[in-house]
Amino acid sequence: MAFEMQARQSLIVYTYSLKQTRQLKRYGTVMYVSKKMRYVVLYVNREDVASLSEQLGKLRFVKRVVASQRPEISETFNGVAEEVAAGKKSETEDDDE
Repeated sequence: MAFEMQARQSLIVYTYSLKQTRQLKRYGTVMYVSKKMRYVVLYVNREDVASLSEQLGKLRFVKRVVASQRPEISETFNGVAEEVAAGKKSETEDDDE
């Protein structure tokens, strides 16, 4: 049996109260709970994100559910320093004129 990596994504679940935080464990893995800002970071399988966010949104103690944008962000930084340096040079040239 070979080990397969599951594609996971985080959902940020904003709640009215943290009393029901334990109920969120049945939907995914609770990774972080912010007591001050009253949100829970929940990791779920990527293919279940749409259905779970809809289910979680219907719960009475949930304000809103936001899916993490991290899977859409490129994590390769090859050539980024050159692009930033080129952008700064063009901004300084525009300021000189």
